[in-house]
Amino acid sequence: MSDSTTGISINLAATAHLQALIALEAQCFATDRLSKRSFRYWLTHEDAIFLVANEDGRLLGYGLVLCNRGTRLARLYSIAVSPEAQGRGIAAKLMAALEQAAQARGRLFMRLEVAESNIGAQRLYEKLGYRVFGEYVDYYENHDRAIRMQKTIWQGPTLKPSRALSWYPQSTEFTCGPAALLTAMTHDAPMMKPNQEAELDIWRTATTIFMTSGHGGTHPFGLALAASRLGYEAAVRVSQTQPLFLEGVRSAHKKDIMALVHNQLRDQAETEGVQLAYEAPDLSWLEAQMAEGWTVLILISTYQLDRRKVPHWVAITHMDDRCIYVHDPDVGADQQPVDCQHVPIAREDFDRMASFGKEKLRTAVAIRRQHTTTN
Repeated sequence: MSDSTTGISINLAATAHLQALIALEAQCFATDRLSKRSFRYWLTHEDAIFLVANEDGRLLGYGLVLCNRGTRLARLYSIAVSPEAQGRGIAAKLMAALEQAAQARGRLFMRLEVAESNIGAQRLYEKLGYRVFGEYVDYYENHDRAIRMQKTIWQGPTLKPSRALSWYPQSTEFTCGPAALLTAMTHDAPMMKPNQEAELDIWRTATTIFMTSGHGGTHPFGLALAASRLGYEAAVRVSQTQPLFLEGVRSAHKKDIMALVHNQLRDQAETEGVQLAYEAPDLSWLEAQMAEGWTVLILISTYQLDRRKVPHWVAITHMDDRCIYVHDPDVGADQQPVDCQHVPIAREDFDRMASFGKEKLRTAVAIRRQHTTTN
């Protein structure tokens, strides 16, 4: 049987393809189209893999994949094949080339979303090895539901997260800690619906008052204290005994306030039964906590994600031999919520990421629901 894609070449997209890409987009999609501005943006973006399928000088298809910075995750952002060329295997050929390019960038997983009504595309992705791992309601402009699919583009098992946590996005730039804690709490209470009122209430309990700029973030002792007051056992690991987050704060007054808050939260946490240990939360500790039924949120530096050196809380959903998977409450400018869920971070990358500032601060909070006994 002859190969129907013989003569089809797969190449990097270039600005010379812009007009043909716009025309193809109009042919293929009635809604959710990429604009001319979007095409221009992705054609030159360093985190994008943008390929086109050509035959005899005609552009018959394209595929666009985004490689999430700092993680081992790639996401199919868009793919299109000209109606006249469909059925020839061009989409499959594009997908194979995109996967190979993503692998070359060190990505271990490819994710995508497909409309629930697009049965043909779903069958193609299943044939290519993609498996459903979730859905997203009211995802498209026409309110269609999106089916979320994933493929391991290295040889290994399909992801089955050990923590089926409900992802909750932070509603302010300074409440990643409360959002991560609310996410972690859904492990023991799957019917719980995190909301902004609870998020801000936790922040008021756990805030450091000041940070280097803007509103104060959240302290590990404060997050553990908030969890304890909400009916959870809580344990904290922190690599230093001195007050946290003072590095980079210039004002002596601010430093004094932050040190006072640190000591207050420590004393309150100890009084209310929070387990405090002044040791770094290494990977073996994380694995042990999760094996014993605890859910862990951990502080990371965002430098590898967005080149900003900002302390940021995430909730761990799974660990395996290669990766740590997290729910990240912060949706970046070029991201969709699905990009922030079960995000795979290679173990060697995570070890560097889970260290903040010149002092190499490492800290984590583990929680599990308290079990009451009756006589």
